[in-house]
Amino acid sequence: MIRINEITDKVASYIEHPDLDLIQRAYVFSAQAHDGVVRRSGEPYISHPMNVAYLLADMQLDEATVAAGLLHDTVEDTDTTVDEIEDLFGSDVADIVDGVTKISQMAFESKAVQQAENIRKLILAMAEDIRVLMVKLADRLHNMRTLEFMSPVKQRLIAQETQDIYAPLANRLGLHLVKTELEDLCLRYLKPDVFAQLSEAVHEHRAAGEPYIEKVVDLIDDMLKKNKIKASVYGRTKHLHSIHVKMEQQGLTFDEIYDLIAFRIIVGSIKDCYAVLGLIHSVWRPVAGRFKDYISIPKANMYQSLHSTVIGPEGERIEIQIRTEEMNQIAEYGVAAHWQYKEVGKGSKRGKTSGTRDAERYTWLRQIMDWQRELSDPREFMSSLRLEMFQEEVYVFTPNGDIKELPEGATPVDFAYAIHSEVGDKCAGAKVNGRIVPLHSPLKNGDSVEIITDKNRMPSRDWLKFVKTAKARTRIKQFIRTVEREQAIALGRELLEKEGRRFGVNVQKAVKDGDVLKLAESFNCGSLDDLFSQVGFSRFTPRKVIKKLYAQTHDEPLEARKVPAKPEEAAPQPEDKKSKKSDGLQISGVDNVLVRFASCCNPLPGEPIIGYITRGRGVTVHRIDCHNVKNFEEERLVQVSWEGTEEKPYPAKVKIKCLNKPGMLGKICTMLAEMDVNIDSGSFESQIDGTSVLDFTVEVKGLDQLYAALAKVKALKAVQEALRVS
Repeated sequence: MIRINEITDKVASYIEHPDLDLIQRAYVFSAQAHDGVVRRSGEPYISHPMNVAYLLADMQLDEATVAAGLLHDTVEDTDTTVDEIEDLFGSDVADIVDGVTKISQMAFESKAVQQAENIRKLILAMAEDIRVLMVKLADRLHNMRTLEFMSPVKQRLIAQETQDIYAPLANRLGLHLVKTELEDLCLRYLKPDVFAQLSEAVHEHRAAGEPYIEKVVDLIDDMLKKNKIKASVYGRTKHLHSIHVKMEQQGLTFDEIYDLIAFRIIVGSIKDCYAVLGLIHSVWRPVAGRFKDYISIPKANMYQSLHSTVIGPEGERIEIQIRTEEMNQIAEYGVAAHWQYKEVGKGSKRGKTSGTRDAERYTWLRQIMDWQRELSDPREFMSSLRLEMFQEEVYVFTPNGDIKELPEGATPVDFAYAIHSEVGDKCAGAKVNGRIVPLHSPLKNGDSVEIITDKNRMPSRDWLKFVKTAKARTRIKQFIRTVEREQAIALGRELLEKEGRRFGVNVQKAVKDGDVLKLAESFNCGSLDDLFSQVGFSRFTPRKVIKKLYAQTHDEPLEARKVPAKPEEAAPQPEDKKSKKSDGLQISGVDNVLVRFASCCNPLPGEPIIGYITRGRGVTVHRIDCHNVKNFEEERLVQVSWEGTEEKPYPAKVKIKCLNKPGMLGKICTMLAEMDVNIDSGSFESQIDGTSVLDFTVEVKGLDQLYAALAKVKALKAVQEALRVS
């Protein structure tokens, strides 16, 4: 376990005359507050804040941040208040702790809404003081390192949240080491089959490639010494998550990835960066289209470097990264590498971001703040945040020569909204490099873009199919929502009046008497229009609303009133109080509904899911990371969770790659049968390299059973891959 003197020694190594007493007092207070509490691993709880503080000290953050790391769980998990923290340790530490503290005391309609509000609070606090996020990232990193002690369901939920939010935030702050470790840990728990097989393959490749790495490092060293350029050269294998993403995006196997090895050259000046690039290109042929200059145009997270892929010794593709020492520190530690603490007068807080340079660094944060104010639904905020965080950037020019930074794959519509919301709303066409192009055309680095507007033009729902920025998507959805809400209000009112007539309830009179307004409050709707729109959007069934209205205005429940059924209908059946459970699922706000599972992602019990209210086919359940979810209308998404899952088979698609040997197919099928996994359908194809690829649709009772079966199949010597297909 980390000891307090290790933390203070590390702080003293990079801060002159540090306030170590603050850290010591924070340690004593935290140890007393968490006394007697143990983690799931069996360790004393204090080991967690100690590890968080050590990670913050390793990033070379100030004493207040390290102290906040020691205290970050005291307000949430003990009787300690933020006021006590402020009295004992000052407002600086208290503000950071308060920013990190979850808002679990507040009541929310679902766990998903609570999570979304937690993230929203974190973003707001982070805008005031970026150190809030530094503490939260250190907290999440240590929790991910010890995630093995949690239940499988919690492992996947926490890993999914980390992959969606925290890893991209670490990337935005330039915390490369934190980001890569978080991503690899997420892969371990979200796709254990992929993680295990990639780990084994990378380990074997690294062992075989060590002599090659040493050879290339020696060649580059000799080249630089001959030209009298001082530099340090390192070789490394890329991390697992980035390899997996490349395999997924390009449909490659591990053996088909050629640039697994990257070499980093650290030089003394920017001038030397370009000199070294010229030397490398004079010796090894560069691969066309694989050169990027992040020194001239840095990434949004301040990352600067030259990247070039070349054909190195023995015909191997290798990636070369060239940067200065300062650039390397920023690449590894991001915001922490150039942290500045400014005194702007007596009593001012240290650590607050200030100055135009900081403002430029956090442009992306200001953009998030702008559109989060426009989003009242926290789940939509989360959706937009995921969209904003994940993207790589392209840089394009306005007709006046100004640079606009957009996510990779952005279109002229995204560019129009980046100029101004009104320009986006009235966008009728676009010229790229002087030529008219379709609005869905992806923009490339260096493009010059001109928007053609029309005052009669309005946003189109079709734009949602190709826009990439959160701002564009939010504005388009707002316009569509306004139009569709008006239609939903009219439809909802009509449906309620029709259902009311069936049961002798005069809805129009109830509206005039104020009874429906009282009813709206019981459905957490702020107005009559809100209630009507929820019915129109199929959030609430007309019968459910009429039942409550009848019970509210009469002394008997609706079931006690005998209403003859229409000839073509059966008499209405009383709804079961537990009707919210459909097919082993808990569905928020929707009752007695048809449920079907999406064939695009085949969700299994135990993994995070979300529901989508379809037109006429009930609720379709998707995995929360399904690629189709991002294109759905927010109003029709409902929270769904596994609850009391029925013992029944669920379909899953798997891919098995093995040596083409007699009896292999039978051996694999027998092994799956022994694991109680049924093969519903399948196909196989022989490859020219002597292997066979088996594609099966199998039936399992849950995620754990599937991964256990795949692990057992992978253990066969002749099997090279055994993976779930998304």
